[in-house]
Amino acid sequence: MKFDITVNDPLLEPFLPVIRRRHERSVLKELEFTNRKKKLADIFNNHLYFGLHRLPGKGWVFREWAPHATAIYLIGESNDWQRRENFSFHRLEGGVWELELPEEALWHGMDYKFWVEWPEGGGERIPGYVNRVVQDDLTKIFSAQVWQPEQVYRWRYSGVGRREHPLIYEAHIGMSMENRRVSTFNEFRAYVLPRIVDLGYNMIQLMGIQEHPYYGSFGYQVSNFYAVSSRFGTPDDLKRLIDEAHGYGIGVIMDLVHSHAVKNEAEGLSCFAGDYNQYFYPGERGEHRLWNSRCFDYGKNEVIGFLLSNCKYWLEEFHFDGFRFDGITSMLYWDHGLGRDFTEYKFYYDGNQDEDAITYLTLANKLIHEVNPEVITIAEDMSGMPGLAMPVGEGGLGFDFRMSMGVPDYWIKLIEDKKDEEWHVGDMFYELTNKRPEEHTISYAESHDQAMVGDKTIFFRLVDKDIYTSMSVFDHSLRVDRGMALHKMIRLMTIATAGDGYLNFMGNEFGHPEWIDFPREGNNWSYEHARRLWSLVDDKDLRFRFLNEFDKAMISLAKKDGFFKPIPLPVVRDNERQILVFRRGAYLFVFNFNPQSSFSDYRFEVEAGKYLPVLDTDNQLFSGFNRIDDGLEHFTLYREGRNWLSLYIPSRTAVVLQLQEENLKMKK
Repeated sequence: MKFDITVNDPLLEPFLPVIRRRHERSVLKELEFTNRKKKLADIFNNHLYFGLHRLPGKGWVFREWAPHATAIYLIGESNDWQRRENFSFHRLEGGVWELELPEEALWHGMDYKFWVEWPEGGGERIPGYVNRVVQDDLTKIFSAQVWQPEQVYRWRYSGVGRREHPLIYEAHIGMSMENRRVSTFNEFRAYVLPRIVDLGYNMIQLMGIQEHPYYGSFGYQVSNFYAVSSRFGTPDDLKRLIDEAHGYGIGVIMDLVHSHAVKNEAEGLSCFAGDYNQYFYPGERGEHRLWNSRCFDYGKNEVIGFLLSNCKYWLEEFHFDGFRFDGITSMLYWDHGLGRDFTEYKFYYDGNQDEDAITYLTLANKLIHEVNPEVITIAEDMSGMPGLAMPVGEGGLGFDFRMSMGVPDYWIKLIEDKKDEEWHVGDMFYELTNKRPEEHTISYAESHDQAMVGDKTIFFRLVDKDIYTSMSVFDHSLRVDRGMALHKMIRLMTIATAGDGYLNFMGNEFGHPEWIDFPREGNNWSYEHARRLWSLVDDKDLRFRFLNEFDKAMISLAKKDGFFKPIPLPVVRDNERQILVFRRGAYLFVFNFNPQSSFSDYRFEVEAGKYLPVLDTDNQLFSGFNRIDDGLEHFTLYREGRNWLSLYIPSRTAVVLQLQEENLKMKK
């Protein structure tokens, strides 16, 4: 079998046997489940069988998979948290336990847990398929909660459809307000969603949705995979937020964590019934030492069923428009990709790969698109494994997009290691466009990762302490002038060279200061840096608002037809003068990274026609110096068999010009 992945990249030819084997493994595993008679999406409905369910006219039923258990009791408010025989489960086949109760035995909002016994002991546990977990304000102990409201949420809007070019606003609900506390879904919906609408992003990526016991984990240490984090509100609050976003035409994707699970035994899946290996790999492979968490055993059908059903649950119950799969690198490699530079193709096929995890990811993508062909999946992989974002039939894993994770690292290294005069525009263009052309990618200058404690946002790196003293419109600071100019240019360069989409983390569009630091023992449990200071961008006397206006204009331009297609093609790479020009369809992007020199009558060869400026970083609307006349029409000059464009290009500026439609029509 010949795959497109090797046709597009002949250097992968030597590894075709491994690529073929991985594909065959996923095909055989799918056949094992479907027997060619059903779809994956028809089979994996674990959430409809396991967990707590109300049987109309009959009462309630609990079911739990716990093969190592010897007894399970329901304990909670209905029986004074005591183990009683009439609340005892009975064992079915396959290690499944079941308990049926009359209707009056449970009620909406009732707290409960399981008492699970096994040969070596016993303990309190929260059900694996629980869909509601709450934390007691006084004891800080987590419990399951019956969530069966009288009225089912009624959706008002349908999904937004497939986004071929996602413009993603990455957000964390808990830190989305300015108050020094955990913010809620309702607050985000009322106060932050309108800001996203105004900026023009077409998708929101929500972090930390799955329940996690430690708030400071940013939501990446998940304990309850089917439960909405109650610290942000109720499941209906989340549905209302997603529904309202859909009403604005904005899709909502979820940061899905299937790469590992929290170690906590009382709250999570680890050692659920005295068996450390029920959900996770045995021995060292079941432990992620750097993250101090557990690694799923993707070779177990029960675990695959748990995770695949989880994908379907979030899509159908909450109408999410897709997923960003977190921590893919950790799943792909037995050593989690730690301390490894992926400088050669052999490192993707040398036996260090967890092919059960690769099979799971392939099946997950198939199931997700069977449930809803309009949703998108995004892979977060630091290793650059080929084929992640290629169709399964072409030898890929089936993701729609992959994150261009090298881009933010490049910007940080450039800012930190090079003087402005040393910025090499040829290297810059190469680094930002060095993507696998057959795979769709999403670029970003910085995400939440680049703003965590111990790191800095791009704007904070550029202006440093002047962010506290010199952001007033009445002050003048050369450092702030430089920082604002480069902040705009870096973002424009990133989105202009992006493969197929763009991502920005909440608040970074206006240069949010400082870092993100969640309440923890090391900062005396402070919320000082776990919030967003919207008052900075709302203050007319501060210059943050100009960066916000530029981001809005930039996103508006990116939504125009033809912005992302075709690929960027270099026109000028003038490393001596630090001028970079490239075109993308009808758009011409002109960057002058020179910190001192402006150039008048700078000529370069382009397609003949009339060009008009459509975005200018130096515009006074964006706190620029207004050195470019944005109303000026630029015509090419024909000299010696070539068409030349002559421009005035001020220092530290970027301008986007558009070849006018009449020229394109004449060409056709």
